[in-house]
Parts: sequence; C-alpha cells; structure tokens
Amino acid sequence: MALNIISNYAANVAHRNLSASDQMATRSLSKLSSGTRVVSARDDAASMAIGARLNATTEALKTASVNVGQANSMLQIADGGMATIDNILVRMKTLSVQASSGNLSDTERGFLNDEFVQLREEIDRIASSTNFNGIQLLGDGGDVAANFGDLASGGGGAALVPAAGFDGFAITDNNYWATDTNAGGVTDNSFQVSINEGTAGQVIMTVSATIDGVLDRVQSIDVTDYASGGTTAIGAGENATLNFDELGLSFSVNTNFSATVSYVEAGTNGDQDFGSDATFNNGAATFDSTANVVNMSADNGQTLQNSIEFQVGAGNTANDRLNISLNSVDSDTLGAGALGTQDSLLSLGANAISTVGNAQTSVEVVTRAIDDLQRARAAVGTYQNRLDFAGQNLASTQENTESARSTLLDLDVAAEMTAFTSKQILVQSGVAMLAQANQMPQNLLRLLQ
Repeated sequence: MALNIISNYAANVAHRNLSASDQMATRSLSKLSSGTRVVSARDDAASMAIGARLNATTEALKTASVNVGQANSMLQIADGGMATIDNILVRMKTLSVQASSGNLSDTERGFLNDEFVQLREEIDRIASSTNFNGIQLLGDGGDVAANFGDLASGGGGAALVPAAGFDGFAITDNNYWATDTNAGGVTDNSFQVSINEGTAGQVIMTVSATIDGVLDRVQSIDVTDYASGGTTAIGAGENATLNFDELGLSFSVNTNFSATVSYVEAGTNGDQDFGSDATFNNGAATFDSTANVVNMSADNGQTLQNSIEFQVGAGNTANDRLNISLNSVDSDTLGAGALGTQDSLLSLGANAISTVGNAQTSVEVVTRAIDDLQRARAAVGTYQNRLDFAGQNLASTQENTESARSTLLDLDVAAEMTAFTSKQILVQSGVAMLAQANQMPQNLLRLLQ
C-alpha cells in the first residue's frame, strides 16, 4: 500500500471499529441500567411485542384479582345482613310459639304481637339499608333524594342557591328521611333553613325537619365566625361544610355564605334575617329569602338487581366475567317459599300473632321464612367459594404470565456484565490503536528531512 499523508486508511479503520465498540458498550450500559434485555424494538422486535402483551395481561390480572376481592367483600356484607335477619326470625318464631299457647291473655299476646311486628319492620329496614357502594344486596333501597326542582326560580327553596352561599346539600341519614307512616310517601318530608340575628351579636343557622307534614326535629349552629372578616370566613373559590347530624343533612357553603352571615348580622331586630327578608341582598344578589324550604322525593334508582357482573379475567369474553345473582330477603319475600306462591311474613298483617289462630299460622310462615333465608345464604356461600377458586386461579395465572414476560424481557445481568466488560476492552483497545494509527504519518516526515 502506498504511503501518503492525505488519507490515513489505518486511522479510518481504527475509528470505525472504535465507534462500533463504543455503540455496543452504550447499548450494554442501557440494558444494565434499565434491567431489561429489550430496550428498543431493534434489540428484539418479536420479544418486545410479546412481552408488551404479556405485561398488559399481567396488570389486567392484578386488577381482576382486586375485583374478586371486592366481590367477596360485597358478599360478606350480604351474608352479615342475612345472619342478623336469621337471628330476628328465630326470635319471631319464639314469639309465635309463645303466643300460640292458651295460657296467655289477649293483653299479653298483644305485647308479643307488638314486638313481632316491629321485628318484621326491622327485617325490611336491614334488607333496604344493606348495600355495597350503593348496590343493593338484600332488597330494594328506600332511598330518598332532595327535590332539586325546588331550587329553580320560583321554587320553594329558590333561596338556597350559590348566590346565597349554598353550593349544595347532601342527605347523610337516609333512614331518617325515609321514615314515613302516611300513604303519601316521603314527599311530605322537607327541611327549612333560616339564618337569624341572635343575642350578643351572634348569628344562628337553624334547620328544621318536617316528617309526614309535621315538624319533627330542629338543630341550630352558631355561624357568627363565618361572617366576612371572621375567623372561619370563606375565601373566594373556597368551600366549607356545615353538618347537621341530628337531621341527617350536610351543607356545602361558599364565599357568598360569609356575605349572607354578614348581612344578617348587620340587621336590626332581625329585619335582615335569612328566611324572613323578602328583599334579601347580601351584596352578591337580591332574592326572596323566604323561599327556603326543600321537599324530599323518593329515589327509586336503588333497586335490587337481578344479577351483578364482575370482571374476573383479563379478556372480553363470557368466561372472563362472573354473574352473581342476589335474592331479596325482605318481609314480602320471606315465607313465600321456593316458588314464591305461599303467604309471606308481610301477609300476616298487623295482627300477626294477636290471636291463637294467627300465632299458629305465623309459626308455619316464619318456619318457611327461615328456610327461604337459608336458601339465599347458601347461594351467597356458593358464590363466595367460587370466587375463592377464581382468585386462586388468577394468582397462579398471574405468576406464570409474569414468569413468561420475565423470560422474554428481563436481563441476565451476569451475562450482560460479561459482555459489557468485553466491549469496554474493545473500546480501550480501539482508542489505543487509533492513537497508533494517527502516529503513522509522522514516519513520512523523515523522508522530507
């Protein structure tokens, strides 16, 4: 090969090999630092594609395992409610047997009948209130909602709006508001909000609850400190919650509530009280504060579903889902028998065990009710066992899928470290040889001397 100083072939070769060695060392470093064998698709496109699918499956299986746990928790709540109802039915049968005896007078039998009827109502209350995250488990829910139509302009509660400081309200004790003995339902239940100027500069917020059209409970809270400049004044964009636990209500209030309290506080002899001032002006708006009553309405959305579907697999097939059917165990169902054609607890009426004949009939009905309840509990137990096995299968599948993903993507650190050491030596060698190649043209200078 001719010797020249324009082109240094040896240096070019050394540089090319050094660049290649450095690139391989860099890739090795990225694998070691990330812990994965496939950093990018060029490392192993097939393994990356399969591994990505396996990783998605693994994460989906983890979520499915959580679903199984949630389903088991739901069924455990249902079983707990049924266990309580079972204890009630045992007591009801005891009362029926006792009332069937001729040694009791009508007065004593009447006492037993009162307890029997109350216990039957407790069965309905438990069936109605037993739920999991809003899902009814033992029967239809007697849920109650506020009639938000009252907040519309011209409505009975038109003053309880954000301009007055009320962002919203919530029912915290549904059982209280569902209480109703009249045929008219819960629509004759309501609450009224007043904010009044009290003594010694106090401002008192009072909420009055009406049940069956009759004033039932009243609760008051001192809201003086919520006035503008007060220690708990509500700033712009902020909210506070006022809890009226005795009434099963909570109110979310905004900065306009502080303005409302200040306006009431500035009144004279209550002439600016919220609830009595028809031209109430808190600086945010002018409105009729006497529109401060909100009625209740039945919320029929919480009904016992025929079946609840749980996702217990990672796919989108019927085999990846499990349907759980729940049976109603209220007084209208218990005692009706497996075919639902016989008299239920509810059919016993208000004088269920007030006479010997009625008591003897009740013994038979309550016995059937106990059998009906046990069938429902057995179904729940069956689903719980099935879910346990589904959970075990998910755990095993998850382990194996994770192992398969690991085989494809996880790095063999020892092997890669050995390869990295080799590449390091090549880089060091390449640097040394490139230095030597760069020295070769120096030899040509001797020919010019």
